[in-house]
Amino acid sequence: MLKSSLTALSRQQLKLAKTSSNGRSASTVYGGHEHVLRQTMIALIGGEKLSEHENPGEATVHVLHGRVRLGAGEDRWDGSPGDLIVVPDARHDLEALEDFVVLLTVAKRP
Repeated sequence: MLKSSLTALSRQQLKLAKTSSNGRSASTVYGGHEHVLRQTMIALIGGEKLSEHENPGEATVHVLHGRVRLGAGEDRWDGSPGDLIVVPDARHDLEALEDFVVLLTVAKRP
């Protein structure tokens, strides 16, 4: 059995993002390359953006702290704490409307 405090991990990731040169921090919470399911905590400082990238499989973004905007083509979805955004099966980006922490959950395609 593995237990993690998402609250404590999110505080830690946000602190790391604030001190990093690129304004971001990420850490695998569960899974990895050898697993189908992977959960990654991502923190990004307000005004920063994760540039457009491919979706590696079925994915969701659970907003734990702050406000985010997920974009795919002309579509945009804003999220705030407690929101769960389904990542479209398309190239997409993630923008920090303010400092944020999200839990990205991905089930990789075989």
